[in-house]
Amino acid sequence: MGSNFVGANSFLPYSSLSPLASPLPGGAIPVGIGSVCCPDISSGTIPLPAQALERTVGPGELKRGYIESWNLVVERKLPANFLVSVGYVGTQTVHQFADLDINASLPGTGNLGQPLNCKTADFTTQTCLVPAFGRTSQTLLFQGWLSANYHALQVSINRQFSHGLMIKGAYTYSRAIDLTDDDGWASLNWNDPSVLGRNRAPAGFNTPQIFQLAYVYELPLGKGKQWASGGGVATKVLSGWQISGIFSAISGQPFSLTASGASLNAVDQTQTPDQVGPVKKLGGVGSGQPFYDPSAFAPVTRVGYGTVGRNTLYGPGSVNLDFSLFRTFNLTERLNLQFRADAANLSNSPHFKNPSGDITSANFLTITGAKDDERQFRLGFRFSF
Repeated sequence: MGSNFVGANSFLPYSSLSPLASPLPGGAIPVGIGSVCCPDISSGTIPLPAQALERTVGPGELKRGYIESWNLVVERKLPANFLVSVGYVGTQTVHQFADLDINASLPGTGNLGQPLNCKTADFTTQTCLVPAFGRTSQTLLFQGWLSANYHALQVSINRQFSHGLMIKGAYTYSRAIDLTDDDGWASLNWNDPSVLGRNRAPAGFNTPQIFQLAYVYELPLGKGKQWASGGGVATKVLSGWQISGIFSAISGQPFSLTASGASLNAVDQTQTPDQVGPVKKLGGVGSGQPFYDPSAFAPVTRVGYGTVGRNTLYGPGSVNLDFSLFRTFNLTERLNLQFRADAANLSNSPHFKNPSGDITSANFLTITGAKDDERQFRLGFRFSF
């Protein structure tokens, strides 16, 4: 490689440049890239920067997660072409992957209480690893620590299309329990070994009750039907119309309450409020109208965890109705045209989000938002050949 360069084009003046200096030990680039020094392993250990996050597999062999499922269903055919089924459905997740921070401190100990940072001389009420490594960042053990389960009563009713009517209905009463709502590199709210059980609670997606009913109904109008079957314009206009819809009623999902961790003073631990009174559901929506009574909870001022656990309160449920009106026009033996009028959320029912769970917020336990699924109409044609 030449060490002198001239102008790259006619628009740049010619110049003589000095040899390029290299920041590497080898010196100038023409000499070559120097060797990179290796870590000193003479002591048997390689210290990591105190602020570097570290993740490693937990002790022993890696426990691969797996899922177990079982169910028992009873079916019975009823008059009028109805089929009813009642069943129990269970699912269990074993060895769910999660991170356990072994450098999380206990209440009141702060950074000095981190096992990989503290020194016994500085903090005598916490067992410190010897020698102390001065680590102030998370040190995560990744392993199949956790488990989760789901149990449900499921009831369904079905009626195949007959005499112009089809019905499908389903009801589910269920409960899902886990220790974290995160997927993949899951983390825990509480890493303190003495309170790991606080993580076990209803899953964030737990929906205790779901009811849905779908139908398709051929209107009894037009040729061969109960009404407007005498011929003429009315028969042609009213024949072949069908309506369909889906009605759903779904209970709310849980959410957690949080509080300032100042009094807790524990690295990588979560603080929650204290429950100081009975929880009353007020059902309010909007500023100044709490969904739950905030006076049932109070900030924690002592050194220690709040009495409230994870996912203890449930947000508002929702009711929804989707509706469709459609007709198929047979143009020829092979060609047909379908007209559809669809309404999503026909009743324009508001579907509110969960209240704020932050006790330090002015909107604590107040609903301030709704989902963007207001009523919508859509008209369309479909040509088939």
